[in-house]
Amino acid sequence: MDVKATAKTLRVPPRKARLVLDLIRGKNVKEAAAILKFTPTSASNATGKVLHSAVANAVNNHQLAEEKLYVKACYADEGVVLKRFMPRAKGSATQILKRTSHITVVVAERN
Repeated sequence: MDVKATAKTLRVPPRKARLVLDLIRGKNVKEAAAILKFTPTSASNATGKVLHSAVANAVNNHQLAEEKLYVKACYADEGVVLKRFMPRAKGSATQILKRTSHITVVVAERN
């Protein structure tokens, strides 16, 4: 059985979030949590919270054993883009795109 958790509109660009998600895909939950704990990016903090939520969903809602859980899939989709402007020379402006992402972690029980 697949159990998932999603965090939406996180202020982490999806491209940077995908770099962190590639580290934990296919790993056991405890190993993935350890990797995220020692990865020094803001995306790893957010991903750690989503992973913890997915494990809690699996254990509490579906009565799965926490020791057998692994990260079956994880992905980061693009969320809304905040558009800001920075003043430049000669009265012009440059657009700044502050990207957000939706991070989803799917855990399943390993047989």
